[in-house]
Amino acid sequence: MSVHRVMGLETEYGVLAPTMPGANATMLSAQVINSYAALVRAGHGAIAGTHWDYTDETPLNDARGFTVERAAADPSQLTDVEPELDAEAVALSGGDAVLGDTLYSREGTEPEVLMNMVLGNGARLYVDHAHPEYSSPETTNPFDAVLWDQAGDHVALAAMRRIATLAGVPDVHLYKNNTDNKSVSYGAHENYLMPRSVPFEKIAAGLIPFFVTRQIICASGRVGRGMLGSHPGFQVSARADFFEAQIGLETTIRRPIINTRDEPHAHWEKYRRLHVIIGDANLGQVSTLLRTGTTALVLSMIEAGTAPALELRDPVAALQAISHDPTLRATVELVDGRRLTALEIQEIYAEAAADHCGATDATDEATVEIQRRWEETLAQLGTDVFSAAATVDWVAKYKLMSSYAQRHQVDFTDTRIAAMDLQWADIRPEKGLYHRLAERGMMETLYSGAQIAHAAANPPEDTRAYFRGRVLNQYPEHVVAASWDSVSFAVPGARRLERISTLEPLRGTKALVGELLDRDLEIGEFIASLRS
Repeated sequence: MSVHRVMGLETEYGVLAPTMPGANATMLSAQVINSYAALVRAGHGAIAGTHWDYTDETPLNDARGFTVERAAADPSQLTDVEPELDAEAVALSGGDAVLGDTLYSREGTEPEVLMNMVLGNGARLYVDHAHPEYSSPETTNPFDAVLWDQAGDHVALAAMRRIATLAGVPDVHLYKNNTDNKSVSYGAHENYLMPRSVPFEKIAAGLIPFFVTRQIICASGRVGRGMLGSHPGFQVSARADFFEAQIGLETTIRRPIINTRDEPHAHWEKYRRLHVIIGDANLGQVSTLLRTGTTALVLSMIEAGTAPALELRDPVAALQAISHDPTLRATVELVDGRRLTALEIQEIYAEAAADHCGATDATDEATVEIQRRWEETLAQLGTDVFSAAATVDWVAKYKLMSSYAQRHQVDFTDTRIAAMDLQWADIRPEKGLYHRLAERGMMETLYSGAQIAHAAANPPEDTRAYFRGRVLNQYPEHVVAASWDSVSFAVPGARRLERISTLEPLRGTKALVGELLDRDLEIGEFIASLRS
């Protein structure tokens, strides 16, 4: 057992048009999608119009064994239908003037506004809850998860740069953060594939104490407390104040620590997809690595029955109490009466992981590196919080803001500190405070700009994302729809679409289909070869 498993990340970006403060956010998000489509279309033709296939989506299935009635579901839960822009939204946002020259149309059809794209690296770029969202391709380890998550920032920045070149179109700024400090929070989700044979109750029990305390090693920090951010101070997690339940199906209301959506995007009887909604969006590469790597280790322990047996008295209150104390001295109560700090609970998990990996001989390089970084980070936080500033996002932000406040003799209620919070998350390298620290060597990075740019254009080679990305790049005019678990082709002369199922995430890899794709067959021959 190790950190290796199928995983992927989702990021909803904060979106703002500074010169049009009242602009419709959905329209601005559509502009981002269409602008990137225009960039891709310039080099790859119809690839920019590949639609998302919603056929197998089941967002109302609950892992606890039931399905929510559609009429009873919150509209935000209905992610199995194409998002639309209504006429009012278009009119209020300036219509074509906002979309500029990025309106998309297939040959011989009327222009339409793209709300979804499937990318050549196997990812999905779309409008979700009035935010542009990048969902990374499937990867098999935390290091690749970080790389293809960073590729999403590259994609978002490219779209933003293009918008800035359009005459008469307002600039759109994108932020990798989690709240607008006006009661709205948007997600940075994680997905991990697990065997369906593991009882969901066992998963939840093992994860709740871990998720409540994981924030100290990988959260992004926030100025202000409460959903409105109106209470003064700095806190560890940008998302903590927006969670209200322990377990539930919702993601935008009554947010739970453990999400129960049962939508595996794979063979249902074999897999479950753990949909994690409690993490913060990270700009830092090491924070993302710690977020995904430690979670993968804990999942391995849960599957093996070696996870620590801890139970918090009030997990939601504990989540927020820990977040509100950046000194990390706050204690939370366990059901057995003990009071422990987040650091102590994380140390219990880290020690159990070390024992687990030793007993299972998990000595692969990635697993050993995650263990080392986890233990080292906890040791730094336990000695001097600021000593972890080069690798932990919230610590770097807190250190920067504390230095500024001390230098200018202000506190965290100062509007300049709030402005720094937003500027930290700006994805533009020349503007974002995180990026400026990284450029000066003050934040540890794992990947170069060239590696990230390559990942933005090319899929991972060891999952089905390889097949999805390669066929999009190689047969763009024939791929008419795609999803995580299928790709549909239009073959000349065929009476119906050819829908290729990709329900097994570890098939469709370079090792399995790379040679066939390299033969560059005519589409009909290619499909016939796949079927044979």
